[in-house]
Amino acid sequence: MTTLNLMVGGPRELLPADWQQLDGDWVGVDRGTLHLLEAGVVPTFAVGDFDSLTPAERDRVAAQVATRYTAPPEKDETDTEMAVRLAFAAGAERVRLLAATGGRLDHLLSNLFLPTQPRFAAFTEQLEVLDAQNRVRFYRAGTHQLLPAGYRYLGIVPLTAVAGLTIEGAKYPLLNWSSATPFSWASNEFVDSTPVTVSFTQGVVAVVDSHDRRGQTVDN
Repeated sequence: MTTLNLMVGGPRELLPADWQQLDGDWVGVDRGTLHLLEAGVVPTFAVGDFDSLTPAERDRVAAQVATRYTAPPEKDETDTEMAVRLAFAAGAERVRLLAATGGRLDHLLSNLFLPTQPRFAAFTEQLEVLDAQNRVRFYRAGTHQLLPAGYRYLGIVPLTAVAGLTIEGAKYPLLNWSSATPFSWASNEFVDSTPVTVSFTQGVVAVVDSHDRRGQTVDN
């Protein structure tokens, strides 16, 4: 599977500790390009208006990244949306967003609702958002089996109207629930290594796997 990791411009302190060991190639998105270069990672290509970089930083990006897709700040899509579009156009089978959480709340919401856009409908289940505490995957109508994969908590979050949402195998099951508006079924949990089955007949649902960190030294 061809994976492209998109380094967005959010807070670096929220990156997974082992982010450089992730499979796949790298793409820099606006200031995220500088984050990669400072870590010694040269992206396959860079995307954005680069309005968050100083002239010296833009010169560094131009000198080190051979392939760049630039756009004016005044455009009809965010830098991240542009990068996702170009990543799938380049043949990526999976696109993973990093440094896409934290910082500005409007940016976070834009990234989380990105799979609801009709132009990305064919790629919904090929998108993922990853940070130090969370992994977010996206699903369209159907039946989906989820595995713990080291995470204790599980959030099931309809991003659109949803019909017939059923959760089986989790600590808190749900049967045939429907809603005309988005809603977050938060703080559910995996039960040991039991798979969780999520099914629904309409809508787009985000699945959030997470660790809870409140100052402790060990994740729970």
